[in-house]
Amino acid sequence: MTTTEAPPKTPQGPTPAKRTFAFLRNTWRGLTSMRTALVLLFLLALAALPGALLPQRKLNAPKVDEYISAHGWWGTLLDKLEFYDVYSSIWFSAIYLLLMISLVGCLTPRTFDYAKAMRAKPVLTPRNLARMPHYRLGRGKSDVSAEVAAVHKQLSGWRRIEREEDGGVRTISAERGFLRETGNLLFHFSMLGLIVFFALGKLFGYEGQVIVQADGSTFCNSGIYNYDSFNAGLRVDGTDLDPFCVKINDFTVRYTPAGEPEYYHSNIQYQSGQDLETNTWRPYGLEVNSPLRTAGDRVYLLGQGNSPQFTVTFPNGEKRTQNTQWRTVDPTTMLAEGATKFDQPGITDEAQRRTRQLAITGLFAPTAFMHGNVLTSSAPEVKDPAVAVDIMRGDLGLDAGRGQSVFEIDQSLVDDGRLKKIARENLKVGQEIKLDDGTKIRFDGVNHWVSLQVSHDPTQGFVLGFAIAMFLGLGASLLVKRRRLWVRVKPGTEDHPGTVIEVAGLARTDQAGYGEEFHKISERLISGQKG
Repeated sequence: MTTTEAPPKTPQGPTPAKRTFAFLRNTWRGLTSMRTALVLLFLLALAALPGALLPQRKLNAPKVDEYISAHGWWGTLLDKLEFYDVYSSIWFSAIYLLLMISLVGCLTPRTFDYAKAMRAKPVLTPRNLARMPHYRLGRGKSDVSAEVAAVHKQLSGWRRIEREEDGGVRTISAERGFLRETGNLLFHFSMLGLIVFFALGKLFGYEGQVIVQADGSTFCNSGIYNYDSFNAGLRVDGTDLDPFCVKINDFTVRYTPAGEPEYYHSNIQYQSGQDLETNTWRPYGLEVNSPLRTAGDRVYLLGQGNSPQFTVTFPNGEKRTQNTQWRTVDPTTMLAEGATKFDQPGITDEAQRRTRQLAITGLFAPTAFMHGNVLTSSAPEVKDPAVAVDIMRGDLGLDAGRGQSVFEIDQSLVDDGRLKKIARENLKVGQEIKLDDGTKIRFDGVNHWVSLQVSHDPTQGFVLGFAIAMFLGLGASLLVKRRRLWVRVKPGTEDHPGTVIEVAGLARTDQAGYGEEFHKISERLISGQKG
């Protein structure tokens, strides 16, 4: 009779569910490791660099368009990769979110381990203390109880526990330096808090920029339409801004001999809270690094420019005066370009009125210098102001129902022939030009305008607090050393009465510097010195 052996069973591999679980577990362990957290922190700092080096669309959209056109395909590629919207890009947000998850997953078990270690008693005294890196042997004259009491007094401030051994031997185990791990956890929790509240600040904060004439003009934070540009957080709709008003009375600028600005100052007045009801104005000196803080907002002085003032005398004798801000095109000489626009009074027919609108466009030079027939500026100070203007007449498109730049005219209207150039002239202060219909345009002089930024961040106090806590935690984790100390006190013999005292020490981290501390402690413990 023959028997047939069954074929050996092929070992079965893990099921798909187990493989999926193992993959998720390993991914979580890798993500929540301290090494990963440090890598993500480095990547976050690296990812923030384009936001500082490249123009950002939220801050200056025209500058972004100019950069893209100047760099061709490279600028277009950066735009597709969201390098002009760094802080709202998908890749920056992903790094930000992964870092927060990594920190939470990394700190949670470490916190439990730290709490367990704080409750645990100091470790047992080793049998052979002579094998420790720091060791000292000595004798005491008192009995064991008296020597142990003296040791407790000398080790005040240490976490310690006393134990008994055979033969009347008593030991003391002491530890110090738990503040090191406390500082380490404080640093990482503060970093997590900084990330969280920074994100909340982006949700509930806003920033707005506005240009205000420095001639007593007023700006009120009553709505987003009062701003030239406004960047709102995701939870801000612009309907509940903190109410306050500022009045820009003047502006002072000083330049170095090389023509670089070294001092900006504006005497302003402001009102908020109850002052708005009583119409009370409070003075303040606004400077670049000294923002006004009121109503939970901060008002910064960003920059300045010039507003040439023109007076137009129309054929019927009526006069109109305007000083519109012109855009600085050369910061080194404050050469500016712009457009000052006028409606002719006394015309009731809308169609006719749109054919008689005026625009004064051109260049303004604070210190005039003629380079051939071209007006330019030789210095940023307003010493010899002049303008080179083109007078445009026709339809300015002010009633078209769409916004247009305050600094320029709509070029499409010129191309269509609805806006025509009727005169060109260079004017000094007080000079005027007379148009074909008898209209006179006089250059009166120049005023200053200032650029303000209003910032609202309800979490800035928390961000500052967590930043300070980070530095404190980092200092504690770097400066404080974990160390252990053991003392064994044995009763003496008949030949050698008194006690035998062994002292041993071990640095849990870096041993540098612990030798000197151990020597001082052991000297006091063995010699019986006080203090």
